[in-house]
Formats: sequence, structure tokens, C-alpha cells
Amino acid sequence: MLDSTPSMNVFSHPEFDNHEHLSFFCDSETGLKAIVAIHNTSRGPAMGGCRMFPYTTDEQALRDVLRLSRGMTYKSALANLDLGGGKSVIIGDPRKQKTEALMEAMGHHLEGLGGQYIAAEDSGTSVPDLKVMGRHTRHVAGIASRTGFDGNPSNGDPSPATAYGTFIGLKAAVKHKLGRDNLNGLKVAIQGIGNVGFRLAKHLKDAGAELWVYDIHDDNMQRAVDQLGAKPATAEDILFLPVDVVAPCAMGAVLNDDSILQLQATIVAGAANNLLEHPEHDAMLRDRGILYAPDFAINAGGIIDVFYERTGATPEKVRAHVDTIGDTLTEIFNRSDRSGRPTGEIANELAEERFKKHTACAGPAPERLACTG
Repeated sequence: MLDSTPSMNVFSHPEFDNHEHLSFFCDSETGLKAIVAIHNTSRGPAMGGCRMFPYTTDEQALRDVLRLSRGMTYKSALANLDLGGGKSVIIGDPRKQKTEALMEAMGHHLEGLGGQYIAAEDSGTSVPDLKVMGRHTRHVAGIASRTGFDGNPSNGDPSPATAYGTFIGLKAAVKHKLGRDNLNGLKVAIQGIGNVGFRLAKHLKDAGAELWVYDIHDDNMQRAVDQLGAKPATAEDILFLPVDVVAPCAMGAVLNDDSILQLQATIVAGAANNLLEHPEHDAMLRDRGILYAPDFAINAGGIIDVFYERTGATPEKVRAHVDTIGDTLTEIFNRSDRSGRPTGEIANELAEERFKKHTACAGPAPERLACTG
């Protein structure tokens, strides 16, 4: 068990949002300390990534898993998927503390949840990690070898679809804000150049954009510099460069009272989850004339891809669904303009309409996964 203070205060926690389930898991033999949060299963079983990160406190991990799981409910609903929202976090440095035994212990824990939550890849975990978990549970996703949405061989990794969907959404934001169909010469700063960030950078490079990048890992940055001609930036500067678009693709809560005032970009469109530190920062961005592409709308490509892995679909169907991210964002932007309300508020309303009123099929959540609506 993690320290008792966070778990004792769950129901009064500022990020608690009527979550259906929260479990804390500790395995002394492997060193595993993990939290699983299930937010809402009205549309189907909860699906979301399993993140491994060296959180400095248990409270930080709890806050992250509560926010992320809620975001997955909204993401799946907005993408019209028959899935609920859930997330899991493992406390530890994935480059130093990850072991096969630890991943197996996580699989044992997931199996004990009986299919209420299905884990997929996330920051700090990989397809091989999920396959190790899968030795002890059926409730993992994103591990099947198949032809990917782009026609290339895929091992189940949702990162390519997440990056592609973010690229489609970014183009929709540029079209709406700047009136541009062409990205040639567009200046983009990418914070976080890992699996998703690097692929997004490649899409942008191929479209003619100029790139600035930062990552906590020097080798990730160097790869972007060497292979994509990106310009390196510092942690302190990456969000505040004089560019057209800022694309946060790492940890969340980077848009806050201080950072928003320093932004020089007129568009924020990135793959990271929970970009806003607090809901009111949505309006703060709008007041500054900055177009915000709500994160749970723009980064839905990965969950779309994983959903179709389990239900079965052609690559063409998956790609067509990911392409609708641009249409969804355009609708959000237009409704925001007409109403004068922030984009995130509009996106929340659309998602809530879908998951609060939707009943995919009768029966327990695990059986609803195969239903399409």
C-alpha cells in the first residue's frame, strides 16, 4: 500500500470526479507500487494507458491518475468509441527500475480487476511491457501484430496513430486560426520528443514546418536534431518561443497562470494529456487570443487505434476514424466562435452528452466492448 494520506483523502481530493473505482497495489518482492483509476464505464469498459513515471510523491501520482482517467472518459466519448475511461500509473523510473517481474506483477493486479479496466501503452511503458503483463491477464491492448492504419506493419503500438491524429488536429487548428492549408514554413515548438512527439515532428517536417524541440532525455533531442533538422531548445524556453504553434507532448498541467502569460504562439495543439493545470485556464487562453485544441480531442488517435485492434477493422476504417479528429476540432472551434465560450468548455459538453446519455448494449461492461454505436 502507498502511504495512507492520499488514499484516505480520495473522496475530497480536488481531482476526484465521482470515479467508479480506485485501487492501490503494492508488491514488495518486485518493488511495484501502482494505482488504477476507473472514472466512468457508461459507454463500455474503461481503457487507458499504463504510465510509469518517477513521481516525487504519492500525492502527485494520485492526482495524475485521477486526472488522466477522467480525460480518457471524455476522449473516448468525444471520439464516439464504446469505451469508458481509466488509467494506471506505476511509480518508478522506467529507465532504471522497470523489470520483467515488475510488469508481471502489474499483470496479476489487472487480472484481479475482472476486465473493468484494460491497459495500453503509455509514457514509460512499451508494447513488450504490455505483452509481459499479458502473460497474466487478458486485459491489455495494443499488442497485436497487424497492418497498421497507415498500411505499414504494426506491433500494436498506438503511438503512430496518436501522432498522426495530433497532426491532423494541428492542421485543423492552423486552418481555423491562421487560414492556412499549407504548413510550409510554419514554426512549431514541440515539448517532449519521445514516441509520439518524434512522430509528430516527422509529420510536420514532411509538411515543410520549422521545428524547435525539447526533451528531458538528451538522446531524444539529438535524434530530432540529426534526423529532422530540428533546433534544440531549453526546458525553460520551449513553450515561450516566438513560434506559430506550441505542441506539448510530454507531461500535463503545463498551461497555468504563469506560462499562459508568457506564450508567444497563437495556437496550442499537442498530444500531452491534461494540458490545463485548472479548468479556468481554458478561458485564460481564449482571452489572450490563443486557440487551444483540447487535448482529449486532438490526441484520440491512439485510443481509436487500440479500440479497433480489439474489435477488428480494416486499416482504412481506422485511418478514416482518426481523420475525423480534424472535423471534431473544427466543430469545436466554430461553436466556440459562435458562442464566445472557450474551446475546452465546448469539448467537455460534447463529450458529456455522449457518455452520460449513452448505453452501448445491455450487460456488464466487459461484454459491451464489441458493440459499436
